[in-house]
Order: sequence, then C-alpha cells, then structure tokens
Amino acid sequence: MSDVHPRANEVRNLGPEEVAKGIAEGRVLLIDVREPNEVAVESYPDAVVIPLSSFDPAQIPDPAGKEVVFACRSGRRSVTASLAAQDQGFPYDSHLAGGIIGWKAAGLPTKT
Repeated sequence: MSDVHPRANEVRNLGPEEVAKGIAEGRVLLIDVREPNEVAVESYPDAVVIPLSSFDPAQIPDPAGKEVVFACRSGRRSVTASLAAQDQGFPYDSHLAGGIIGWKAAGLPTKT
C-alpha cells in the first residue's frame, strides 16, 4: 500500500522541564537513541536505550498510553529516530529539544 503523496512527518520539540515533568508524572516514556559508549559515560534517569545505529522502532517497549519521547546528545539524532519511527507507521512524533546538553543546562539530573 504505497501512498503517492505521503504526509510530511513532523517532530514536536519538547523542552527538558516538560519532559522531566512527564516522566515524573508517568506520562512520558523516554527513549535514548545515543550509543552505548555515550550512555555509559552519562545517561538520563529512567530512559530506555535503543541506539540509533541499530534503531528499530519495533524494539520500543509498549508505551502503555505514555507519550514516547526520543532523546540524544543535542537533539539531532532524536529527530532522526522520530522520523524513522513515523516512516514505519508508529505515532511517535516527539523529541527532547536540546538533548542531554539542554537537560543538564536546565539543572536536571543525570546518572554517571
């Protein structure tokens, strides 16, 4: 079933505070698409790691009603992951704008 004019996928930018609040309230499932060596140095608390280098949106755990939000280092790879997921029919259109750099700049905790 191919569409001659597929709708343009879009990615919503979410700020660090908004994402952190969503995680704390159980409304957000954070997917970290950075590579294992990056995650080993510093990681988001409570994120599921699915590296972009081997990204398959089918590996994302059932969000069980939560909003899936992609995250990376600066916000570039998370957009790529969201678009890839949408291309495969998943409704995951949100990412953490600014990545872990923005997360830390907002004073939010990381695991080292």
